[in-house]
Amino acid sequence: TSFLRKQGLIPSQMDTWDPFQLNPIGAEKEEKRRCFELFQHLVAGFVGIMVLSSAVISKGSLLVLSTLSSPTSTRTPKERQYYVLMLVCSLVVPNLLVFLKSLWKCAFKNFVPPNMRTMGIVCGIECLVSLGTSILVLVVMPQFDVLTNLFISGGVCMLSSVLQIAFRLQRENWKIIFPICSLMLVLTGYFLLGADYYVRVSSFVSGQEDDCYWYVGIAVFASFLVSLTWWENPVQASNNMQEMLTELDTFRDFVFVISSLLRIVVIAAVYLIYHVLIQENIAWSDFDFTTLDIGLILLFLQAFFSAACHWFGVVACKIHSVRMSFAFPVCFTGPAVLILGMILFLTQSEDLAGADTTSITDFCSSLVELSTKNTSTVVMLEITKSICRTSLSSHYWTWPFSLLALEGICMWLGLITCTYYVWNFRVQRIERTTELFVRRLYESAFIDLSLLLNTKMKVVRTRNQESVVDDVENCVIYLCATMWHETYDEMLKILTSMFRLDRYRGDPKEEHKDVFDFECHIFVDDAFMIEKETGKKFVNEYVTDLIHVVIEVYRVFTNKEPDDVSIIETPYGGRLMFVMPEGNMLYFHLKDKQLIRNKKRWSQIMYLYYLLGWKGYIVKNPQKITRQNNPCRASLISLDGESFLLPQHDNDSKRKHISDDNTYIMALDGDTDFHPAALILLVDRLRKYGNVGAACGRIHPTGMGPMVWYQKFEYAVGHWLQKTAEHVFGSVLCSPGCFSLFRGSALMDDNVLKRYTTTATRASEYVQYDQGEDRWLCTLLLQQGWRVEYNAASDAYTNSPQEFKEFYNQRRRWGPSTLANTLDLLHSGNETVKRNSSISRLYIFYQIFTVSSSILGPASVSLMIAGAFQFVFQIEGTLSIIIAVIPPIFYMLICFLAKPNAQIIIAAIMSVLYAFLMLASFFAIIGDMAMQGTFITPTGLFLVSMAVMYLVTAILHPQEFSMIIYGLMYFICIPSGYLLLTIYSLVNMHIVTWGTRETNKEKEEKMTQNVLCDRNCKLCCWDMKLQVTQETDNLLLQQLQQAVNPNTQVTEQVVKEQQANTKKEINNAPNEENNKGILSKSSDSKLAKKDNDNEDDDNMLYDDWVQPVKEEFLKKLTYANMKRNLQEQIRYTLRNKNQEDVCEELVMMLTDTVNGELKDKVGPEDVLSDSQLEELQYALNEAARRILKTNRMERLERRVKRAIEKTLIAPQVEKLTEEEHDFWKKLLERYLAPIVDDKAHKEEVTRELKSLRNKAVFLYFIVNVLWIVATFFLQAIGNDVISIKIEKIWPNGTSSGEYLKVEPLSLMFLLSFAVLLVVQFLAMLYHRVYTLIHVVSYRSTEKDYIPRDEVSDLLIQTIGIKCT
Repeated sequence: TSFLRKQGLIPSQMDTWDPFQLNPIGAEKEEKRRCFELFQHLVAGFVGIMVLSSAVISKGSLLVLSTLSSPTSTRTPKERQYYVLMLVCSLVVPNLLVFLKSLWKCAFKNFVPPNMRTMGIVCGIECLVSLGTSILVLVVMPQFDVLTNLFISGGVCMLSSVLQIAFRLQRENWKIIFPICSLMLVLTGYFLLGADYYVRVSSFVSGQEDDCYWYVGIAVFASFLVSLTWWENPVQASNNMQEMLTELDTFRDFVFVISSLLRIVVIAAVYLIYHVLIQENIAWSDFDFTTLDIGLILLFLQAFFSAACHWFGVVACKIHSVRMSFAFPVCFTGPAVLILGMILFLTQSEDLAGADTTSITDFCSSLVELSTKNTSTVVMLEITKSICRTSLSSHYWTWPFSLLALEGICMWLGLITCTYYVWNFRVQRIERTTELFVRRLYESAFIDLSLLLNTKMKVVRTRNQESVVDDVENCVIYLCATMWHETYDEMLKILTSMFRLDRYRGDPKEEHKDVFDFECHIFVDDAFMIEKETGKKFVNEYVTDLIHVVIEVYRVFTNKEPDDVSIIETPYGGRLMFVMPEGNMLYFHLKDKQLIRNKKRWSQIMYLYYLLGWKGYIVKNPQKITRQNNPCRASLISLDGESFLLPQHDNDSKRKHISDDNTYIMALDGDTDFHPAALILLVDRLRKYGNVGAACGRIHPTGMGPMVWYQKFEYAVGHWLQKTAEHVFGSVLCSPGCFSLFRGSALMDDNVLKRYTTTATRASEYVQYDQGEDRWLCTLLLQQGWRVEYNAASDAYTNSPQEFKEFYNQRRRWGPSTLANTLDLLHSGNETVKRNSSISRLYIFYQIFTVSSSILGPASVSLMIAGAFQFVFQIEGTLSIIIAVIPPIFYMLICFLAKPNAQIIIAAIMSVLYAFLMLASFFAIIGDMAMQGTFITPTGLFLVSMAVMYLVTAILHPQEFSMIIYGLMYFICIPSGYLLLTIYSLVNMHIVTWGTRETNKEKEEKMTQNVLCDRNCKLCCWDMKLQVTQETDNLLLQQLQQAVNPNTQVTEQVVKEQQANTKKEINNAPNEENNKGILSKSSDSKLAKKDNDNEDDDNMLYDDWVQPVKEEFLKKLTYANMKRNLQEQIRYTLRNKNQEDVCEELVMMLTDTVNGELKDKVGPEDVLSDSQLEELQYALNEAARRILKTNRMERLERRVKRAIEKTLIAPQVEKLTEEEHDFWKKLLERYLAPIVDDKAHKEEVTRELKSLRNKAVFLYFIVNVLWIVATFFLQAIGNDVISIKIEKIWPNGTSSGEYLKVEPLSLMFLLSFAVLLVVQFLAMLYHRVYTLIHVVSYRSTEKDYIPRDEVSDLLIQTIGIKCT
């Protein structure tokens, strides 16, 4: 990077002749993706159609079953009792599903002992509900006609209406008319029902008896009992009985286990009492399930589509399509069933063979004769006959049929008015099902009414009863990136991502749709160097690159230099503070390894204690925040403030009202690239689920080359299957430190952050603590009871190792650390299961299985290679095993004897050879299947199923489908990744260095440019290096020219620079490597400038590194840069469309003023002095005042003056407050002081690490050898003696008559691995669905990327009025 800059490819500043700049990918403004908006509407439409269609099928199938089981139907008693049993099963299925789900949660999640009184009350209510449902469905509905059954269910909303009236749940008083109207309409409907049946009996309608009045009364009573189902909804909305409801939430799962069983018992009791004891119409000997398949089909339709309707209804609410996809289809389910039934009645009745269609009366009379014929459809015949039981078939008059129609209208309107709140139901971006619906259980008999009445009316979140469901608590996010020798391009990625987030968030003093504030902190390890010539401390080339990157990115986003820059000395090194374009804060923390511990874990401890500990302390003690009235430091974005506080204190003051639960730490690497949406998706998870301590996103490796291709598929498979399985079945074990969001309260919990500060002293601690710090931190969170989640829609990109050596060194750290942390978690499994509700014993067993599979990985790969030898070279099984184990043993010996670099070279050579063998094996397996004529063999099925599974998985990840291309590369590299790499990691476990990005600066050679003469001179014992560069030659020419022509204008500053550079041309050989960092040598060449904002700066002493850094930012005050900055600052300040003419006039006139004041006085690259800046500011203010007065825009004068002041402000050098300085001193002393180990301790640790290495290698070796030896002896004994015979089947399904012989161990391992993959595949399907729901819900609430000019007109006018 330094070489590129010296060649002019990366300019350290913008010269007048070099205005061109880099434009990093992703710096362009975000826009909503129109294709995704279309997809969002398509999803909403599909879900709405599924809700409506499934509800119609569920309701229709129940009506058909009740019609077929009616005593007045034409079915035989044997058939009717069968249909009644199907009705019973339809009521039992939802209770059975709830029982299984609740039992799963109680057994594998968490179990809280219930309060017997509360559980008794709830179970009593559930029994009454089940009694009412059973009576209504099993007793009453078979006695009524199909239309009455359709209408009568609307009365189950009566109790909800009464409670709404009693509790006054309406936010506006006038809305109480809705529940009042609902109650009146339902009562009117019941009155019309009684009147209709009175008319039917009095007019002698066929099939109507006097006992129907009893059934009408029973129906009203049963409907009231059913309405008790949703008693909790109005109660929780009214804040009554909150103590009992809160208590119920803790053991609701256990209550559902008991209550669902009780409901099933009540259903069975009603069935037995009524149909067996009272009606005596059940003959157990007559049941024959082989002939009556119509009932089974109807039962399946009713049960399946009831569950589907409930699930799609939940999805509709979660994707924020409540009105179109939930309220509308559910409310119109009843009318849709009625319309569909009438259409079928009118269109299909004429097709009934033998029916008289001259009149409705004759038609109904003729249906009696059709009951004995088999030419008519059973269902259509019974529905038609049921409709004929209404007043339509009356021989006297048919007008009473209108009573039935009015009854249906009243019942439907009663339901609509009772659930009016559903149409205005507001949903947060991500919602739990328990926050959308009161009950987990749905009533399959009344699925549409169940969904409407179960929707929560209002959720009060705080005790003051003012915060409702649509309130979202504010949060503060601290983005913390750790840097360790990143390149220029890598720094460009992370800073571009942070500036994107700044643009997305906007001014922190304004409200944002996502309700968050943030700060960016970058912690740079190894930031300083010592100049050997003078012993002075300067920032090194990595910090130099970082400064140039932030200047470059600032130019890309704003076309100007950074405005507010502060340089602060700290006990740990230094700090640079920036105000980003929109007013959010960016900090660079420069760590001096002589003062503070370096490496990533200690940087994390540093920022966690600073952000959670220190900032949390000053929030609780606001008097400790130093208030400084400094208008020069105020952000230009927020111009309406009267007091000018330091911008970095804005979030500190906001944290007074933000709990630690809503304080988040975003852990990043120095090369991470992400978009704001990725961060917000993670925030959603932590904001919604209080038990989630951390969440990670989908990490995409970037780079070029075969190693990157391998990692692309490896990362894809790991996220697609492994991480999703961990998320679904338990909790993610590792949230990678390159892109993870942590909850502040989780990190501050006992045994987490405090234990994270532990210094490794034993061998196992070096492996677990320092080789994979992110995995260890997640292990601590899991053991403390927190959950770690994975969000597949949150994408982040990070550089991956592109060289074989770097990749092996990285995995050399990751492998042992992963195993150590997993074993630690399994060792504490019993305690973790008790504390963590997300981790069950079944999940612990799942992890034991995966760990066992990974331990047996080398043996499995060796056997795979042995199989490859068999396929390719037709070698005998036992001999192929012997040949296959020789290379791993050889490589293991090499790892013990050779140096790491030699080990990696040999591994690379062996990896290439193995790759050829695996490729040959792949084609040999395909050829063997072709020769066998079938793929239905254990090996063939495994290969084909694996390929199909990965293909389907890739299709379900459309944005990542291209990853499937690298699958073949991954396959042929399996021996390298799972055999050689495992051996290398284990044998080199005692090496605890980082292994990546390591640089030895003492051996770096100095890069030169334009060298004219380079000579090494030896004089006796004195070695001299003479080097003459183009700069030296130019300097001599300029000095000669000045001697000849004294009038030549050479400024004092340039002369000093050239003289300083001349001194560097002749150096002693031992010091030739000291020319590192652009900013390190400029301190001897430029005049020191003092802060013009602090009066006593002259009396303050700063470290040597401060002045060079300050001078780099002073380049914004050069003549050329200042003109451009002023123009862009004015345009940004007056970005109102209505003021474009004034803005451009100001830009032109102020530019002329700058030219008039500075032309012929300073050069284009000269930095203005303090006096010149003061004179220029006065002139610019006067010019701006005249222009605004001429245009009658005096109200903008304050803004323009602030813009001018912002342009001319110099970077400030500041000191920490006494309190914060004391905090850092104590933190360094207690936790972060540099570790100095004596030689004896280092030797002891090395011995312990080698001992641990030997134990781990021995364990791995023994386990894998036992597996291979067992397989070898099974091969030696022969397949005829010990084998499992599997019949060979042709692809068309026919048997070939031949048998394949498979070893038991191989088959067992193959089946175990296949079961593991199937389990992970099912988890992936589940996770994909809910990821889609989250993405669609996010896009529906995404920030509108409207141009700033359009959204800020009103804001600017308001600010302008306040300024005047």
